[in-house]
Amino acid sequence: MQQINIHAAKTHLSSLVENAAKGDSFVIAKAGRPLVTVIPYEEPPTNPRVGFLKDLASIPDDFDRMGDKEIEKMFEGEL
Repeated sequence: MQQINIHAAKTHLSSLVENAAKGDSFVIAKAGRPLVTVIPYEEPPTNPRVGFLKDLASIPDDFDRMGDKEIEKMFEGEL
């Protein structure tokens, strides 16, 4: 993998990024010490399972309040 000084990377950034996008990764270094690796971006895979239960189940509108009376009674020591 090619190592490029940070000053040269600033000067030639456009062409370096184009090459990296084509798969030619490189390392940016400062005073000979590697700092970062520039690699091509890859789209994360989509998750085909998202939404697989759509229309198979329903959530009631009062879901967040279901059982609140019983819970209040438990906290008050009535159950």
